[in-house]
Amino acid sequence: MKTTETPAPPPAESGATVDKTDRPPAARRPSGRQREGTVLNVFSHGVLVIWAIMVVMPLVWAVMTSFKDDGSIFGSPWSLPDRLHFDNWSRAWTDAHMSDYFLNTVLVVGGSLVGTLVLGSMAAYVLARFDFPGNRFIYYLFVGGMSFPVMLALVPLFYVVNNMGLLNSIHGLILVYIAYSLPFTVFFLTAFFRTLPTSVAEAAFVDGASHTRTFFQVMLPMAKPGLISVGIFNFLGQWNQYMLPTVLNTDPDKKVLTQGLVQLAVSQGYKGDWSGLFAGLVMAMLPVLAAYIVFQRQVVQGLTAGALK
Repeated sequence: MKTTETPAPPPAESGATVDKTDRPPAARRPSGRQREGTVLNVFSHGVLVIWAIMVVMPLVWAVMTSFKDDGSIFGSPWSLPDRLHFDNWSRAWTDAHMSDYFLNTVLVVGGSLVGTLVLGSMAAYVLARFDFPGNRFIYYLFVGGMSFPVMLALVPLFYVVNNMGLLNSIHGLILVYIAYSLPFTVFFLTAFFRTLPTSVAEAAFVDGASHTRTFFQVMLPMAKPGLISVGIFNFLGQWNQYMLPTVLNTDPDKKVLTQGLVQLAVSQGYKGDWSGLFAGLVMAMLPVLAAYIVFQRQVVQGLTAGALK
């Protein structure tokens, strides 16, 4: 039997055109969509760099100014200090009573933060894991509390706290801070608890664990990224809170840090201790900055874990 062979195509001549699709992948030009993506990445990174400079520069300038004397602050505001004036910090800490304000703030924020996380996590776990009449109604009540301006509640809140005998007290501020922070905490943690696997809780129930033990020993440790994230947000809001303590706390011995900074700034009109003022500002800023730097990875993990299921 005779077979026919297919003739091989003739070699391309020097003047013949070559199809562009025959080029190796490395020689192909980037498509229009790839070029647009590159331009968008360069633009977005440029905007982020500019925004970072705008945020970091005032912080660096404030820290640098806190080590200058009053003459250098006005004479050469953008230059480095000739030497580190640590007496500015000691003067602000003792003479301006920043130590008392700092201690009061730590007590108020620490107590309210623990209470907010405990109560908020318990309420969020029940709303996320159990179906009962009124579940959605209670959940939307917490969501509605996020949209309620605190300034509208200052007058009735003042009378309620006064009637309870908690006006001008540390524990009164703690309770108000907890109530102020609960709506966002419940809203955030409810969505987070819904993403946790139910099989782990069911296994704990099979082993004989109660609902309380399952929550505190099984589910709550699994929700650690979410707790850290919402704890950072509540810490920032409570540490920088000024409106509530100004209305509910007029005792000079129990003022928090924000009230002390305002009083220190007002007193500069008569004393002119601007270096002490900047030292006090940096003292108030450092705990917030340190908390974010230490827990920044956990904050990102909590946000992404709560958004994915």
